[in-house]
Amino acid sequence: MPGPILSLHGIRKNYGPVRALDGVDFAIMPGEIVSLVGDNGAGKSTLVKIMSGAVQPSAGQIRFEGTPVVFTSPHDARDAGIETVYQDLAVVPELDAEANLFLGRELTGTGFLSRFFLDRKRMRAAAEAHIRSLKVNLKSIRQPVGLLSGGQRQSVAVARSILWGRKMIILDEPTAALGVRESRGVLDLILELRARNFAVLMVSHSMPHVFEVSDRIFVLRQGRSAAVLDRHGTTMNEIVGLITGIPVSADMTRAG
Repeated sequence: MPGPILSLHGIRKNYGPVRALDGVDFAIMPGEIVSLVGDNGAGKSTLVKIMSGAVQPSAGQIRFEGTPVVFTSPHDARDAGIETVYQDLAVVPELDAEANLFLGRELTGTGFLSRFFLDRKRMRAAAEAHIRSLKVNLKSIRQPVGLLSGGQRQSVAVARSILWGRKMIILDEPTAALGVRESRGVLDLILELRARNFAVLMVSHSMPHVFEVSDRIFVLRQGRSAAVLDRHGTTMNEIVGLITGIPVSADMTRAG
């Protein structure tokens, strides 16, 4: 069996006297979907920022493909093959899907002079093929993203992470504020990520969505690892009990 694509060992993060994370251990395998759950203030956002290179831990070690690494910026994490889709999506509403897919990574020509100009034809062909392969429901990739539905915008952001990510994708509340049909489209994209052997970390408050797509569920409580459970070996009631710190009886667990 291959080793973890990313593992965290004894991760701590202090903000002055406040300890946001206290000795967190975590690992995720290729082709695996792990959901990160926890109450507000549990440390989920801090942990995601550490994995994505936006924040550096105060103590502990990060290993990527078994090798100790230090992500000093999001560029380091992206160079390693980790893409992050935050809840605000970071898409530019005025630009179309094609431009958003290549945002910050625009293709230029290969000739002496053409290398100073965008190769729009190549980007358009690549964007159309990519969107089509993922079965993302867009009428046109030339439509401004700001005119798309919430689910379509989320799909464009996820599609961009698939286009550029090589090993792991972090999704922060990917179905938040989406309707049933739009959530279904995003969840299908997440399952497609697993089929393509990406490691996927999904932060979510939606227990039905967590239980639908996850292989394992990582519960963070008050900055500490409360549990990492196989989705098929637990229940929603048990997970909620771990999140809140309120023990769940066996009868309640069976009822869930």
